[in-house]
Amino acid sequence: MKNHLIFAVVLFTLIVLSACGNYSAVNSSVPLATVPPDFAGKTNPLSSDASTAGAAIFKTYCSSCHGDTGRGDGVAGMYLDPKPANLVMLNSTVADDFLYWRINTGKEGTSMPAWKGVLDEQQIWQVIVFIRTFK
Repeated sequence: MKNHLIFAVVLFTLIVLSACGNYSAVNSSVPLATVPPDFAGKTNPLSSDASTAGAAIFKTYCSSCHGDTGRGDGVAGMYLDPKPANLVMLNSTVADDFLYWRINTGKEGTSMPAWKGVLDEQQIWQVIVFIRTFK
């Protein structure tokens, strides 16, 4: 039984490490990608009340890479190349549609996975409400 628990913990850790990701460096001269038409113009339908639920989801799925405060300094993120996005900086430069798109579909060439199918639409918007609290 103890061996099964250790195996489960190791497997979970590997899954979390592989699920972390990165966006184009916000503080570099690399321009951010254009939001595809299927996502362009989407706005968050939720109010700031969704922040608590978003915080719980962020802690479960995002903080290991992006860090508790979204600065890209999570424990797992330090091992990734490219590094996870600093969501504080990204937050001030992109609209809701960009965040929804990236969380939904991930980013090719990075460790950022597509969360569609893991998180439903409401959960993605809840995470975005929480990300918007980063200053």
